[in-house]
Amino acid sequence: MPDYLDDLRLAHVLADAADAATMDRFKALDLKVETKPDMTPVSEADKAAEELIRGQLQRARPRDAVLGEEYGIEGSGPRRWVIDPIDGTKNYVRGVPVWATLISLMEASEGGYQPVVGLVSAPALGRRWWAAKGHGAFTGRNLTAASRIHVSGVSDLADASFAYSSLSGWEEQDRLDGFLDLTRQVWRTRGYGDFWPYMMVAEGSVDLCAEPELSLWDMAANAIVVTEAGGTFTGLDGRPGPHSGNAAASNGLLHDEMLGYLNRRQ
Repeated sequence: MPDYLDDLRLAHVLADAADAATMDRFKALDLKVETKPDMTPVSEADKAAEELIRGQLQRARPRDAVLGEEYGIEGSGPRRWVIDPIDGTKNYVRGVPVWATLISLMEASEGGYQPVVGLVSAPALGRRWWAAKGHGAFTGRNLTAASRIHVSGVSDLADASFAYSSLSGWEEQDRLDGFLDLTRQVWRTRGYGDFWPYMMVAEGSVDLCAEPELSLWDMAANAIVVTEAGGTFTGLDGRPGPHSGNAAASNGLLHDEMLGYLNRRQ
């Protein structure tokens, strides 16, 4: 089995470059922000970070395809890098430090493309997480200053901490009643949003998290970090991996119970 460690090292190099670019414009008074056709914001920093990553990948991995939030798909083949230059752009443009660059390498398999490397870098928080298939999940400043992470052992919903992003998506999908029932069963809820709850599931500080509507670049890196930390990452339909257009992540022990609540309809 490939060890993917060279790809993981490259992901760190890419993240270092992206972090420098995004932090340089974070809280800039003249930051340019536009509204995309889907009515979500995009800043000049989003575009610059993705361009920077694409340029480095073109030099280091010219045969690999690249899929990014801002510039779409380029290339083809069995290996595909998936990039979200700033996950949490709304936070970024308002000066909230909860945002990250998400970098994943996906490889073609019988079940479609699956993540084999994932890195999540949140420079304004001073945090970074990563994983490679078969090598576990880690957090730290770099590959040589890292600690291995693992999901929690909480096995009762009454003792569990559940994180989410917002209520609106659940209501739009007619899942709000089940969502609220789940919040009543758990010990604690918090709306951290974006990449962060998935990393806290991987670290064991949160036991459950879910979002009702996502894109592949929102999930690919998170998925492998959670699973390599011993957790479970699926869509709300229970399908493993980041391909369902939504996500549920857990320590594995509570996953089926969570999905049972979130799939209840009015």
